[in-house]
Amino acid sequence: MLRLGIPVIGVTDVQRAEDFWCAALNLVSGQEWKSERWRTLVHADGTGSALGLMYSESPVETKPRIHLDLFVDSTGEQQAEIERLIGLGARRVAWDYPPRPDFVVLADPDGNVFCVVDLSIAPSG
Repeated sequence: MLRLGIPVIGVTDVQRAEDFWCAALNLVSGQEWKSERWRTLVHADGTGSALGLMYSESPVETKPRIHLDLFVDSTGEQQAEIERLIGLGARRVAWDYPPRPDFVVLADPDGNVFCVVDLSIAPSG
């Protein structure tokens, strides 16, 4: 039976990406397939795999069709998480935002964009 695995992010520095994403999402590095070119990041509570990091030489897409959305429950939490992520090495990305956006676009240390979404003002409520 076909099943969904984990999202995989292409990175140029696997260790730097591991450090960032583990700190950002409270993940730990797993041993599955661990190599210089691959890391499987798992939930710290042992509930399974969460994210793959794969060495890549391809250029970062400025507006990728697939990206990560990270959820928070309030505007205050969104602002606090944005500042925390920037402190870990993320950066703000210039974006053409709609009126009253529920998301803020950031980039990880490799330049891969992701969104921090405030569910309290998201269209789905």
